[in-house]
Amino acid sequence: MKKSTSLLRLSVALLFGILTAQSSYAQLTQPPFTPATERMAAYKQRLKLEAASLAADIPARNIGPTVCSGRVADIAVFEDDPSHFFVAYASGGLWKTTDNGISFEPVFDRQMVMTIGDIAVDWRRNVIWVGTGEVNSSRSSYAGTGIYRSTDGGKTWQHRGLPESHHIGRILLHPSDTNTLWVAVLGHLYSPNQERGVYKTTDGGKTWRRTLFVNQNAGAVDLLLDPQNPDILYAATWERSRRAWNFVESGEGSGIWKSTDGGETWSLLTTRDSGFPTGEGVGRIGLAMGQSPEGQVLYALLDNYFRRPKEEKEEEGLTKEELRSMEVKSFLALEDKALEKYLRDNGFPKKYTAQKVKAMVKAGEIKPVALVEYTEDANSLLFDTPVIGAEVYRSTDGGRTWERTHEGYLDRLYNSYGYYFGQIRVAPQNADMLYIMGVPILRSEDGGKTWKSINGENVHVDHHALWVNPRRPGHLILGNDGGVNISYDNGEHWIKCNTPSVAQFYAVAIDMAEPFHVYGGLQDNGVWKGPSTYEHSVRWHSTGRYPYQMVLGGDGMQVEVDWRDNATIYTGFQFGNYFRIDPSGKRNRITPQHELGERPYRFNWQAPIHLSRHNQDILYMGSQYLHRSLNKGQDFKIISPDLTKGGKKGDVPYGTLTTIDESPLQFGLLYTGSDDGRVHRSPDGGVTWKDISVGLPEDLWVSRVEASHHELDRVYVALNGYRWDDFRALIYLSEDRGDTWQRIGTDLPHEPVNVIREDPTNPNLLYVGTDHGLYVSLDRGRSFMKMSKDLPDAPVHDLVVHPRDTKLVVGTHGRSLFLCDVQHLQQLVDSIRRKPLHAFTPAETRASSRWGNPPADWAETPEPEIQLPLYQNEPGTVRFSLWADDVQLNSWEAELGRGLQYPTYDATVDLEQLEAYQNWLNERRKKDQDEIKLKAAKNGKLYLRPGTYRLKLEAHGATAETKLVLK
Repeated sequence: MKKSTSLLRLSVALLFGILTAQSSYAQLTQPPFTPATERMAAYKQRLKLEAASLAADIPARNIGPTVCSGRVADIAVFEDDPSHFFVAYASGGLWKTTDNGISFEPVFDRQMVMTIGDIAVDWRRNVIWVGTGEVNSSRSSYAGTGIYRSTDGGKTWQHRGLPESHHIGRILLHPSDTNTLWVAVLGHLYSPNQERGVYKTTDGGKTWRRTLFVNQNAGAVDLLLDPQNPDILYAATWERSRRAWNFVESGEGSGIWKSTDGGETWSLLTTRDSGFPTGEGVGRIGLAMGQSPEGQVLYALLDNYFRRPKEEKEEEGLTKEELRSMEVKSFLALEDKALEKYLRDNGFPKKYTAQKVKAMVKAGEIKPVALVEYTEDANSLLFDTPVIGAEVYRSTDGGRTWERTHEGYLDRLYNSYGYYFGQIRVAPQNADMLYIMGVPILRSEDGGKTWKSINGENVHVDHHALWVNPRRPGHLILGNDGGVNISYDNGEHWIKCNTPSVAQFYAVAIDMAEPFHVYGGLQDNGVWKGPSTYEHSVRWHSTGRYPYQMVLGGDGMQVEVDWRDNATIYTGFQFGNYFRIDPSGKRNRITPQHELGERPYRFNWQAPIHLSRHNQDILYMGSQYLHRSLNKGQDFKIISPDLTKGGKKGDVPYGTLTTIDESPLQFGLLYTGSDDGRVHRSPDGGVTWKDISVGLPEDLWVSRVEASHHELDRVYVALNGYRWDDFRALIYLSEDRGDTWQRIGTDLPHEPVNVIREDPTNPNLLYVGTDHGLYVSLDRGRSFMKMSKDLPDAPVHDLVVHPRDTKLVVGTHGRSLFLCDVQHLQQLVDSIRRKPLHAFTPAETRASSRWGNPPADWAETPEPEIQLPLYQNEPGTVRFSLWADDVQLNSWEAELGRGLQYPTYDATVDLEQLEAYQNWLNERRKKDQDEIKLKAAKNGKLYLRPGTYRLKLEAHGATAETKLVLK
């Protein structure tokens, strides 16, 4: 499993981007980022929309999965009792365990952000520091809002400054001064900024001073404190610049610094004569320190982005370099065997044989260089001349001089994405025992000379955090993209601690089975399918049947399901690698393939697909073109011109389609959106196209286009500025198929929008998922409110409303899936909202003789909770009464809030009404039925029998009535 996953990652990396034409692409200007003051105001607006929400109390149920977990950013462990530790997830918040990972409790769900870069804990004083903003600089590494502190173990939190930091790499606490700490601020991901470097406070975060600054693109990514002298610190700075089309992972500003005065001043250690690499190829650096008999040893793990020197070919064979400049005559003289080997080694379709290719060249259809261009994507040059990658350096003189610990390359640890890792640890008892994290995790027992993988069978391959027990050799707690693992034998064996529901979903889908299933693609955890009825349990440990099943590996992407059989699935992994999975389980690769003589198609990281609901044999897929298959993906035809601005050179595919929709009301009315801000419409199944981007902000990622279920000419668009550090919420409505646009949702806080959905039942009901939660509108976007009950403020990447079952599936990027029943929200039209009080019909409930009767004295007493949905336009006391015709069986009161409310009733009857209720039941019993004799249950309560009852409500001088049915 581990080997196949590694090979998958390498093969995917070779498909990573697309090298594209430049001529049609205008020079982009960096737009302004959203300042921290506006983001903090946005948090207040979020709270305002929650406080005023009519939907704030709609219950939401987490439906997993948990077994796959999500990306861990950091771990903090209590040395005196290592069964107590905190786990910080990249976008899933902060969790605490006190039982060695058997169970966890979230403690950071309602702050400005949930993304975390680093944590530090003062266990003696129960003080926790959280540095927000994941530091790994990935595609979904969300920006934080600074430093937070809790003085009560995570029950309450205070914001302690550095709001413009965005991404925090490390927090160091002074060992004896509780008010002094240092923070490594990496800074903005998608924009230059000045607030980078090392910051220090001596008053517990009331004020901060920046003591180390390099430049507006280089921030501090790691910090190290000398355990013997808190005046000595080491810092690693990292220069990197990410844009939607390119990621520059290294630069002159990367280096290692030292302070001998408590972080007040710093000197650069990695000079040209230090033995440590310098210059434009120096990438991310991780630091660690160990103690040897000879003294302290300083280690650095470097992502070396300098290119490896070209090596002489070990075997004779045709190369891309030769083909790039080869004349036609020389090409035609090549041996078929050599050409055939080149074609097969480079993944050409079988239809391109040596003889066929030679014939094409001879006829002038292509030139020899076409065999190079056919394979060239955004990363091909990088991988043809690979970067050096991960290196470990050692210093025994306080960082003045360095030497590499190993000969040769540490292959397949970093590849070209070392920016995603950068962590190194040293065993406190043994300075020669090292651990470095990448793909996979490696251990060295000889100071870094030789290395061994300790990636166990149940351990994910991408690693970001490690705690090494200073008191018990071999005890490790590891954090990775698959959650938390614990080892007691130095990584030879691991246990998995994945009870938190923290999966990072990109996309969700449903089928029409009963009960229906949910499907979704996850960051670095494949594609999963599970029951919508899922409730968390560890019973599967004994049955061997986990309710969710993995459908596909890799980074899971979009999913479509054929509703005719609920078994044919279309899904894939990153950069357009898609498959049709037949009911038998057979996988059929369906990705459209370009022809020889063409450049590869540009597929987005999350290439969009759409299955037509008019004819589910028809599948659409987007590159820079819209592709359509009429036969379930067996073959595709391009039905559009380039629907982007034409692409832009870089190591990330850009100028790609990101979203596709077809009107549910008319076959062939198609809409597409791209990552460079283009929205297009075709009214005739792709015969003609119109650019309908006019009136929309330019150069923003089109995160969703949504054709209306109710009006043929209505369409919605969501734009996302995350990749410019532009955090505005931008959604638009058109009533003329995109010829003109009107901005809606202007009261939404500054939170990038990932998805907008129109309700399939209520044309005025909209759902919006942002980087900080779920919002709904009852007036077609003029105003919004927060849906927040049971929902953490995690990023919401996708939403789908089940058209039959009125369930909303919420796909979060950090807290797995949630299920909400929105039937009452769908019914909340103007006429009901104007009422002081309205009662909805409760769901039918099955009566049980077990109510109030525990099977044993030690057993829990089963008691019902019947949900009584209602609406009131003002908070206050609601009086309930239950009636059997004219017999009042019970009455009670409840203090309830404004909007949709879901109080529960325990199905009890007032004991004083036992005789009257018994008479009523006997009057209605069947002739052949014995006389009913009521008595209280073991717990002394009298419960309802099957029947139809009247439920009356009174509040605000108004009354409402509905039926309560017990089967």
